[in-house]
Amino acid sequence: MRKIFMGIRLRRLREERGLTQAALAGLLGLSASYLNQLEKNQRPLTRPVLLRLGEVLGVDAQSFSEEEEARMILALQEVAADLPAAATGDRDEGRISRTEISEIAANMPAVGRAMIQLHRRHREALERLQALADIAGNEADGRTGGLATPQPYEEVRDFFFTHHNHFAELDEQAERCFQAWGLDGSPPARYIDILERRLREQHGVTVQAHAAQGGAKRVYDPAIRRLSLPTNLTDGQRSFQLGTQLALLEMGETLTRMADTPRFTGDAVRQLVRTGLANYFAAALILPYQRFLDAAENLRYDIDLLSQHFGVSFETICHRLSTMQRPRATGVPFFFIRVDRAGNVSKRQSAARFHFSRVGGTCPLWNVYEAFAHPGRILRQLARMPDGRVYLWIARTVSRQMGGYGELGQVYAVALGCDVEHAHRLVYAKGLDLHDPQAATPIGMGCRVCERNDCPQRAFPYIGQGLAVDENVSSAIPYLRAW
Repeated sequence: MRKIFMGIRLRRLREERGLTQAALAGLLGLSASYLNQLEKNQRPLTRPVLLRLGEVLGVDAQSFSEEEEARMILALQEVAADLPAAATGDRDEGRISRTEISEIAANMPAVGRAMIQLHRRHREALERLQALADIAGNEADGRTGGLATPQPYEEVRDFFFTHHNHFAELDEQAERCFQAWGLDGSPPARYIDILERRLREQHGVTVQAHAAQGGAKRVYDPAIRRLSLPTNLTDGQRSFQLGTQLALLEMGETLTRMADTPRFTGDAVRQLVRTGLANYFAAALILPYQRFLDAAENLRYDIDLLSQHFGVSFETICHRLSTMQRPRATGVPFFFIRVDRAGNVSKRQSAARFHFSRVGGTCPLWNVYEAFAHPGRILRQLARMPDGRVYLWIARTVSRQMGGYGELGQVYAVALGCDVEHAHRLVYAKGLDLHDPQAATPIGMGCRVCERNDCPQRAFPYIGQGLAVDENVSSAIPYLRAW
């Protein structure tokens, strides 16, 4: 761990608790002079001090970590890149430098979070204006349209991203239930019988099957206490839906408390978060943390073998792997994403420093899009971001048949990635030269926020630079080369 100087944050924490330097030093078992040096950034925070802060004040050590700081730096870089140019026309005037961004992330994280939140709302406002413009154009052509409203699911994604897609309280409760409900020692195929019996005996809920129609996988009628599940669910999917319903019935107060955050704009967002947390519990129930982590390590994170061992889908294993961030029992910090052929991102989770952009789409050089050309095949890619970091990505298509003949199904590509420093722990690194700087494909977070001007696949100019064109150098505008 590199040296961490976060004196301003430590002083703010002390003042919020109404403590003097001497009082906090006493609680931490430090001398007042040593604490004073920490707050003045004359000494770095050490791991023992971070752990002691967590024990005494209930502070998450992750909030002081290099990972958290790196995540905020990436998000603030996107904010800075999206700032409008100064009125003077000087492209550099008014811009936030990388040095200033690093200072904000290290010493003023509350300011950084406020900037990120304001930027998100700014982008939403611009998107709504564009939607209104589209509606006006449609109506002028004799067509009708509806007013675009902010999407609650974006707030839900932010919530899970902020928590690194890990909720220790739910993981621990799920492990207790796994043993108490009799799942421990039972093969995965018997989970359905055990969970249905608990619903029936503890809550008077009957479970019935119905023909798959639409996208709903679980329909619960509280008036008659009946849970309906489609007939086309696999055993793993059925166990997951039963676990979700048990979470909503048995842990309602806990889920409501965890979803009651003032940052949310409305009850619709809180309800979505509550459902998302129930889904998290269900996954933690059928894939209990320590048992799943041990199997993942023993099998070198081979997703197909884990899928066979636990009786769940490839996508479910990928999703669960992105949640393994329990202190002192941490798995590989993965990033998880799911996209469709049009590039729409329907799932994204990050347990580490990789930042998914909302501006300008994602990168077409990313192997998650190549996966559609190779259905069912796992593709590997070493990818280098503009900041120089290298990641190992694996991607594969997943499909679902929604109904009978003639019914449209679902086809997605899912990708799981990690920093190259963890790649040696994965079976997918076999045969790759992890140390060759030329082996990695240069990719970015999306054209509008990517600084690679020489990219042959660029579709839009980098919004932090503007469209600066030299009429004598055609390669300066690769996205217009086709003309």
